[in-house]
Amino acid sequence: MPSTRPSSDLQDLAALIRADTALIVIETPDEGRVVDLFRQSLLHVWRALYRWTITEGLRRIDMDREDDAQVAPDASTTLTAIRDADPRGAYLLLDFHPYLGYASTQRQLRDLAQRRGSQPHVLVLVGHQVELPDDLEALCVRFTPRLPDANALQKLVREEAAAYASEHGGRRVEADADVVAQIVRQLQGMSLTDARRIARQLIFDDGVLSAGDLPALAKLKFALLNRSGHLHYEYDTARFADVAGAGRVKRWVEQRRRVFVDGDAAPGLDPPKGLLLLGVQGCGKSLLAKSVAGAFGVPLVRLDFGTLYDKYQGETERNLRDALASAEQLAPCVLWIDEIEKGLAQGGSDSDGGVSRRVLGYLLPWMAERRSRVFLVATANQVHELPPELLRKGRFDEIFFVDLPGRNARREVFALHLARRALAADGFDLDALADAAEGFSGTEIEQAIVAGLYAAHAADVPLSDAMLRDEIAQTRPLSVVMAEQVTALRQWASGRTVPAD
Repeated sequence: MPSTRPSSDLQDLAALIRADTALIVIETPDEGRVVDLFRQSLLHVWRALYRWTITEGLRRIDMDREDDAQVAPDASTTLTAIRDADPRGAYLLLDFHPYLGYASTQRQLRDLAQRRGSQPHVLVLVGHQVELPDDLEALCVRFTPRLPDANALQKLVREEAAAYASEHGGRRVEADADVVAQIVRQLQGMSLTDARRIARQLIFDDGVLSAGDLPALAKLKFALLNRSGHLHYEYDTARFADVAGAGRVKRWVEQRRRVFVDGDAAPGLDPPKGLLLLGVQGCGKSLLAKSVAGAFGVPLVRLDFGTLYDKYQGETERNLRDALASAEQLAPCVLWIDEIEKGLAQGGSDSDGGVSRRVLGYLLPWMAERRSRVFLVATANQVHELPPELLRKGRFDEIFFVDLPGRNARREVFALHLARRALAADGFDLDALADAAEGFSGTEIEQAIVAGLYAAHAADVPLSDAMLRDEIAQTRPLSVVMAEQVTALRQWASGRTVPAD
């Protein structure tokens, strides 16, 4: 029977070398790991192994040997030397692809790949990103090394701890075993080079690996992964205690916390994927989104749709793919898309050349099919601008409607914002203030308090109930100014969504 054991990078490379694959392309920042893999592969399939760089030229690097450069670093001279080499070999050409801009160099490489007048050498183009002309692309095999597994990362942490001890007179790293296990889990999905960089920084900071290193790890990981700049790390998440009302949302999230964070799901129980917060402007949807990350205890990253759009064909979709891939590498995390309708409002038309339609066409399958622990929280104010495909069950686990706060919630909002400004809430008649602010959003209540404080400061007197009621009376809330739109939104949400409170 054929073996069901999964293949390894080493086995896959050995198979490619045995097959005398003419041209292999490897996109990776881990050049050292590629060299090590080929050295190990050639223990099973004999070939002479060479490495070329523009700074060192062509060197033979079989096993533990590393000869002096045998050929000048010129690209054309190097390919000529490979063509004339008699024993067949494997040639690692690091960052060679920029020199393929010359027609003569392309022709030389094509002749080698097609074995015209040369031994069946294996040529390997290695670089962070290797783009080839179409005719060479048709001749190559692209090989993607697997990312390091938990065992490799555990070994990496031990190596960096040993390096720390060696550089600090034998002082051993103080490490909490549970924290080390969490660090290893957080480093999964990263390249060996990036993972080593983070582990080294955490260890060499103070020689201790403790729970206090986990927030720093999340920030370092985000800084390395978000090279595109389309994600924004939200350093200050909120707590549910900071949010007035929204009792149903809080219970819903708490019921799913253990499954999402620990992966502790019963058989047949799908992990939570996300929720949509729809509601009136200023009613705390953004704060609630932040508090979901705080409740889960995971990093919060915000996707800015405005930075995704690009004038060049295909770049917008590529930016979205890169951003979502970065979010998946940060998992477990909460991905927050604020006012999602602004990025997808044109999803049903071709007024932008079909870009929004293509963005939606990529986002929807990702939402439904992803397996990574990325919890999506989207907020929206204008439901009629959202494409109907986004609202279908299976995209979001639930759609909550965040309405204008009721009397008890308004009372709680007053208490929260007074406390944040070091004002004792029991010094105010919160019930009377809540009654006076009927129809106000949480943001409008906060601004009434701010205005009252300015009035008190100008009069050089303490803030009083009367001052707050005056500010409330002078304010025309959104529920009055935009009464028709707010009423229409509330009517639409009734029966179609779950009340947040």
